[in-house]
Amino acid sequence: MKLSSLLKYGIRFLTLQISLTYFLIYFLNNFLISSERCDNCAGFSFRMQIDNNLWEDRNRFFSFVDEKFINIEIFIGVFVFLFLILLYSTKFYTYVNELSYSLDRSYLDEYFSIYLLWTSSFVVFLTIFRVANLISRGYLIILTFVIPVFLLFFRNSEFLSSLLGRSVTNENFISFNLEEDSGFRNLRIMTFRNNIQSINGVDINNSDLVMNEIDKLNKKINLNLIILNFKTQSHLSKVLEEYLVNLNKKILIISKQPMKFNNNFLFREEVLSGNYLTYFNNDIQYGSKYILKRFLDIVLGSIAIVFFSPIMILLVLYIFYLDGGPTVIRQNRVGLHGVQFSMYKFRTMKNNAHELRADLEELNRNDKVIFKIENDPRIIKGTNFLRNFSLDELPQLFNVLKGNMSIVGPRPLFDEDTNLFNQNYMRRLNVLPGITGLLQINERNTSDFETWYKYDIEYIENWSLYLDLKIIFKTPFALFSSKIKGI
Repeated sequence: MKLSSLLKYGIRFLTLQISLTYFLIYFLNNFLISSERCDNCAGFSFRMQIDNNLWEDRNRFFSFVDEKFINIEIFIGVFVFLFLILLYSTKFYTYVNELSYSLDRSYLDEYFSIYLLWTSSFVVFLTIFRVANLISRGYLIILTFVIPVFLLFFRNSEFLSSLLGRSVTNENFISFNLEEDSGFRNLRIMTFRNNIQSINGVDINNSDLVMNEIDKLNKKINLNLIILNFKTQSHLSKVLEEYLVNLNKKILIISKQPMKFNNNFLFREEVLSGNYLTYFNNDIQYGSKYILKRFLDIVLGSIAIVFFSPIMILLVLYIFYLDGGPTVIRQNRVGLHGVQFSMYKFRTMKNNAHELRADLEELNRNDKVIFKIENDPRIIKGTNFLRNFSLDELPQLFNVLKGNMSIVGPRPLFDEDTNLFNQNYMRRLNVLPGITGLLQINERNTSDFETWYKYDIEYIENWSLYLDLKIIFKTPFALFSSKIKGI
């Protein structure tokens, strides 16, 4: 196992150990054990009887244990540790194989497996140490249901990602030359996702045709997974291979022979029903990376909203004084994997500004995707400073909390702008759009599309949480200085 995988499992194990131990101790002391005296315990309270039982067991069976460790809290900690060792030794908990068969989209089977293991282990623990008859049966039943939910929550990044706004059941896939009655459609990787289109009778050797079909759909829907059934073919054309690798999507190739590639990259290969399943996932912000980025966004976004709330209130009053309402507008923008969302913004233009865009096309400073006009006549007089210092974008902090946007990422554009993207630039949709980014700390006032393109692709190809933190740190300086050096 790689060091990164060991570290990931180690952190998750430690988190579960600490969380479960403290929760069980709290639940035991506040709900399971009554503070009243036990009728059959020689005048002892329930808690005193439990401790007395532990002392008796210590003197009989493990007298070598130091006296200071003889209390129920310590025993619970040891039990949790042993239970997690048992849980981690089971393949169903530590490993989710998306290339296995699954007929159900729900997590019920996974929850039930964890429930059985947890309940049997905990009941055995309570029975061995003579605690079972000294605790509340009603609260014990509740506990047996609660803990498996917590364990399922930490089972893998998929479940946690769904709670943070990126559910696998909301992801979509398309397939090439995969029959509707194919048994491979019961693979977990497809069962949990939505089949948007099945394209059959396609010559996969025709790279241009395949790429055009993908690009056409990629501009219309939230596309996450591409299935290619190569049947007897065992290699991709160099052009198609590079395209799929750089697409930053999940790719599954089904073939009768092992696939041979022109380039070196990470992929999985499994044999199932006499076929080779070759899978690679170049999704940039997925799994634990997405979770960490969302956690950073939620923390920083919440702090920023509290810090800037007085300014936002003043700006609402100021804009209303200049031009009435609404003071905050919603614009339809394109987000992660092409999902459209409503982006919030302080209104600095006239109410019909977007409708006037077509009439002002000849004044556009850029002849490609970006629409910018020098001395734009649609801007409300007295609001230029809001745009100069990006104060009009403060409401987008609420988009960050909702999960539509991130603190850092390429700026979200209109749907009509997205339709003009080429194959390579479509990759910008594979990361969360952001309030600030490489462009904003380097050449934030530029209207040159090539410059936008350069910084967006650079960000995508070099994305990391460390890069996000550097951009966040440099953003305030970029607002007040045109000489700030980029990253």
